[in-house]
Amino acid sequence: MRTIGLIGGMSWESSAEYYRLINQQVRDRLGPLRSAKLLMYSVDFGPVEQAQHAGRWDDAAAILVDAARRLEAGGAECVVLCTNTMHKVAGQIQAAIDIPFLHIADPAGQAALDAGALRVGLLGTAFTMEQDFLKARLTAKGLTVLVPEAEERQAVHRIIYDELCVGVISEASRQVYQRVIESLTERGAQAIILGCTEIGLLIKPEHSALPLLDTTELHAQAAVAFALGE
Repeated sequence: MRTIGLIGGMSWESSAEYYRLINQQVRDRLGPLRSAKLLMYSVDFGPVEQAQHAGRWDDAAAILVDAARRLEAGGAECVVLCTNTMHKVAGQIQAAIDIPFLHIADPAGQAALDAGALRVGLLGTAFTMEQDFLKARLTAKGLTVLVPEAEERQAVHRIIYDELCVGVISEASRQVYQRVIESLTERGAQAIILGCTEIGLLIKPEHSALPLLDTTELHAQAAVAFALGE
């Protein structure tokens, strides 16, 4: 089994989900007492979040590059960045290490293709919904990516940072997301990519009429497949 390197802490609420999902999947594949070989370097999200909203992406990248190098030095055989938004600096991280970087958009895009969903709605932070670092990787696979309207994007973004990142799960916010999903459905979306690693804490399959492609779960699956040489 190869050793997985996780860069976590953004937020730790979803990083804990990565740890749970990866170990559950290894147990399911290999047996009841089996678990993953992994290292996690969990950063302090505060300085990263401040850099995000100030547009200081190189400063945020430096924090994550340092984390990735520490994981490689510790014996990790791949790097999994446990956040969608910071994949904006994925290229800088990959360039700094000599082990594979498993990009979060790739398993999500493949899952959409496997489901026959060529027109997908994307939920995430404003950075993820409005900038091209994730959307371009999805469209390169042949997908059409729809994002919510401006006011909806603001609501989705606020709920992520003010609630989900601090462990608050609100029925009122779930209803906000459901209305956004309904709007994307009316515009022709065939599936919804949960493009923020915290959204799956709030929105479950039973909350959507469309298939949900949870990047946290799919990224964890990709990490396990790498670890097991699949």
